[in-house]
Amino acid sequence: QVQLVESGGGSAQAGGSLRLSCAASGVTVSDYCMAWFRQAPGEKRERVAAMDRTGNTFYGESAKGRFTISKDNAKNTLYLQMNSLNPEDKAMYYCAARVRTCLTGYYDSRAPADYEYWGQGTQVTVSS
Repeated sequence: QVQLVESGGGSAQAGGSLRLSCAASGVTVSDYCMAWFRQAPGEKRERVAAMDRTGNTFYGESAKGRFTISKDNAKNTLYLQMNSLNPEDKAMYYCAARVRTCLTGYYDSRAPADYEYWGQGTQVTVSS
């Protein structure tokens, strides 16, 4: 049984930082395309960052230069370090796993439907 359990969400001031964690079981983070998505109220779920089994990383425009995705294979855990937070980062953040590679040919797996496994999410709030 696959379980992805997010933690680390909470409240931060604008300009502050948070680190999200995703503890995985039933999947091996080193073997899957692992990603962080977020969804704000009334908005579509969007991919923030992804990391392939080879360690290649993919970032959404809003995350570039501020967020860093990483993983600890020994702990089977995925992380998202978020710096320079702003109120627009307020959303529910989800961890997701995809059996296939993040990038298949020219196709970049940015759509939620591309991912087979999901966590329950962790809420991030940023105050100005």
